[in-house]
Amino acid sequence: MNTRLIKTFHVSLMHAPLHQPFRTALGQHDELENILFSLELMDGTKGRGEAAIATHITGETIAETIANLKSIGQSWIGRDSSDYLRLSFELNERLPKNKSAVAALEMSLMDALTRQWKIPLWKFFGNTAQRLASDITIVIADLEKTQEAVKRFYRQGFRTFKVKIGRDEELDFQRVCAVKKHAPRCAIYLDANQGYSAAQTLRFLKRLARSGMTPALLEQPVPKKDWDGLKKVTRLAKVPVCADESVSFLSDAVRAVREKACDVINIKLMKTGLFESREIVLFAKANGMRLMIGGMMETSLAMTTSAHLAAGLGCFEFVDLDTPFFIKKGWDQNPYLNQYGIYDLNEVKSGIGDIHLRAEKI
Repeated sequence: MNTRLIKTFHVSLMHAPLHQPFRTALGQHDELENILFSLELMDGTKGRGEAAIATHITGETIAETIANLKSIGQSWIGRDSSDYLRLSFELNERLPKNKSAVAALEMSLMDALTRQWKIPLWKFFGNTAQRLASDITIVIADLEKTQEAVKRFYRQGFRTFKVKIGRDEELDFQRVCAVKKHAPRCAIYLDANQGYSAAQTLRFLKRLARSGMTPALLEQPVPKKDWDGLKKVTRLAKVPVCADESVSFLSDAVRAVREKACDVINIKLMKTGLFESREIVLFAKANGMRLMIGGMMETSLAMTTSAHLAAGLGCFEFVDLDTPFFIKKGWDQNPYLNQYGIYDLNEVKSGIGDIHLRAEKI
């Protein structure tokens, strides 16, 4: 019997309340509602993957993703899981606009395979597991709630703060000032989520500079298709500029390098899946591009998978894997993540690891 053959699969819904709405310039999550894809190999080995749906960012829907996962899952029965590159190629051909489904399927495949191989997932990417210290996001909110969040996370032990901006320049400025005040000597990243123009961004940075504030990173300041604006900000900003939504395919990363459009690329499994993400990382690294690892509104399953990729490859300067801290009973059920936002995967015995999840079959 070929124990690597895929025997069966299941699709489930995951629901979880958030501590507060996760609000950005593009929209917000009021709760977590993701999809769990599970598969089982002939010898009983199981693998799990997560699709995090962010309709306001990617246009994907829960109904579409469930349908695609069920269709692919059915077609996978009897296929050899060790032929993962062929399966990945077919996935990307069939689902070019549903990358969260691609991510879930590839994640479950590699979770099962590395469990069967009796190695942690990070060993698929490298020979050591680098410890990763995540930033913490300060979502768009009023000034009072911003101050409360900064003080709470600072007391908890976070020392890098990622501030969502892009809706209201004046309020954004006051909120960044609040972070500077209540988290002294901490690194500050700014993430506009496409909310500003190039002119607004440069004006905002100058105002911060006059007040003695220089962000350590500026992420996706302009709309994703405004490559000229992105290049202008990169050329004039005097801070590292990161492309997130602008880089959703390997071809986008090639363009970013060729045109010197940014300094940093944000890798997200929900944008490019597991294997294309690895290809983007290798290409970016070979061409001197700095790297960030991030995600959508994801549970510890997907966040920890991203941590395996980053820890194994070992070339990520910026780490933004904090969404478990926004989910009620999120981070504290992850044995590989501590209260300070540090991922240590050296205790993972096989696969992604033993992460508790609650899901309902559909």
